[in-house]
Amino acid sequence: MHLQTLLMTLLAAPVATPPATTPAPKAAVQAPAQQAAAPAAAPKAPEKKAMTPEVKDLVERMQAFYEKTQDFSSDFKQDYKYKALRRTQSSSGTVIYKKPGLMRWEYEKPSKRTFVLAGEKVYAHDPEAQTLSVGRIDTSQLSASVTFLFGKGRLADEFTITKGECKDCKGTLLVLDPAKTEPRFRQVRLEVDPKTAQVLKSTVVDPDGSENAIAFLNLKTNVGIDEARFKINPPEGTRIDDLSKMMPK
Repeated sequence: MHLQTLLMTLLAAPVATPPATTPAPKAAVQAPAQQAAAPAAAPKAPEKKAMTPEVKDLVERMQAFYEKTQDFSSDFKQDYKYKALRRTQSSSGTVIYKKPGLMRWEYEKPSKRTFVLAGEKVYAHDPEAQTLSVGRIDTSQLSASVTFLFGKGRLADEFTITKGECKDCKGTLLVLDPAKTEPRFRQVRLEVDPKTAQVLKSTVVDPDGSENAIAFLNLKTNVGIDEARFKINPPEGTRIDDLSKMMPK
């Protein structure tokens, strides 16, 4: 999984792209229409519904849990279902997080990869290809579906949240539909432990219907993770592609 895919599907964040090296082609000149066409009506945002007392209580406890969490470590299993290709790519590894805004995903299977989010910098290390890519994102644009894990952002402000039906879920399924038109994803589903209010599984549904599901296993919180663990020291001979210098601030 490359850098942009990680940001778009895992973090649900907009990706800043390098400026084009060649100027964009100019639009062809057209004769003015006899009558200006009426502007297209903006899509109507879905009506935001009030949460039921049960859902509201669970959401508030989940929000409070992550606000109190200073760091966490967890194993994870990721299944990305490509709708168009009708296939699933499975991965697994470990993830660690530390406030404010430090996160490291260590993929072990099917191949080793490391992704680190540190402030507005994102690092992607591929040891097999001997490459380290460096990018930048605007963390202020991260969705609440991500920032609530950091103890920021209010889910209830950005989503209509309802309880879903799920026979195979290990916890309560919360279905989060964006309150406003959202180009980055269609829906977020969270399986939440009703006792601890921890997220057991997160599923992001892409605009095309593909699903990125991440199950968190053996989650441990407030264990005192050292900041040094979020630094990447690639071996000698690694090619470093620093795209952050090309990206607009």
